[in-house]
Amino acid sequence: MRSTILITSPDQWVAPGLELFEFAPIIPGGPEWFSKPVLVALLSSVVVIALCWAAYAKPTIIPKGRQSIGEYAYFFVRDQIARPNLGADSDRWMGLLLSIFLTVLVWNLMGVIPFVQYPVAATIGFPIVLAVTVYGVKIYLGVRHHGVRGYLRGIVHLPGLPGWAYGLYAPLILAEVFLTSLFTHFTRLFANMFAGHILVAFFSSVGFWFLFERLTVLGAGLGVLGVTMTVAMTAFEMFIMFLQAFLFAMLAAMFIAGGLRGEH
Repeated sequence: MRSTILITSPDQWVAPGLELFEFAPIIPGGPEWFSKPVLVALLSSVVVIALCWAAYAKPTIIPKGRQSIGEYAYFFVRDQIARPNLGADSDRWMGLLLSIFLTVLVWNLMGVIPFVQYPVAATIGFPIVLAVTVYGVKIYLGVRHHGVRGYLRGIVHLPGLPGWAYGLYAPLILAEVFLTSLFTHFTRLFANMFAGHILVAFFSSVGFWFLFERLTVLGAGLGVLGVTMTVAMTAFEMFIMFLQAFLFAMLAAMFIAGGLRGEH
């Protein structure tokens, strides 16, 4: 695993921090934006396209091999994400939802790929772009299908709520639909990948330092604990990576459904 060790004196270990997310341009003297996160994001896109092409380029009636894997991913997104939220509209949106799920999943898994070891979503700009795209689709669908007034009315309408209470309720629900939902959509993914990357780097750094850089009788136990925790945290982080891809795609489906139905 990636270990980041800052040495300020021959006998001092310093925990990895925000320098994990600071990258110089890949091409010396080139554009500053073309750094490791951008390259890994481009690689992730190539991986997703290659996986889908391999699975669906030559489909057969009886799926096997790569097509079976592709269909498993498709059915998972359809049955666990699209249909529970979109119902009869599921098939229309499967292309977008499957793309979102696979993209976020590959983004995240890049954090445990040797020699790459950086989850793309730990750079906040990338989940923001996906979340804003879904947000734009939601608003567009709401206005297109219901008009501006009808969309806003559908959002704030709550059966049984007294008229006087709308003065309190309407601003809160409108803020949730148009502001909070966007913020929480990308923040949840970013925060989990950001924190997970730091934790894995922390424990791997402990293991590397106390077992290789400064091996002592007393420090060896701490080094072994660092390695053990690195393995355990990596396994747990892989579960979180899958879970966050699922939640991000599920929220996307919920937001699209809200735009189609004109509800919050």
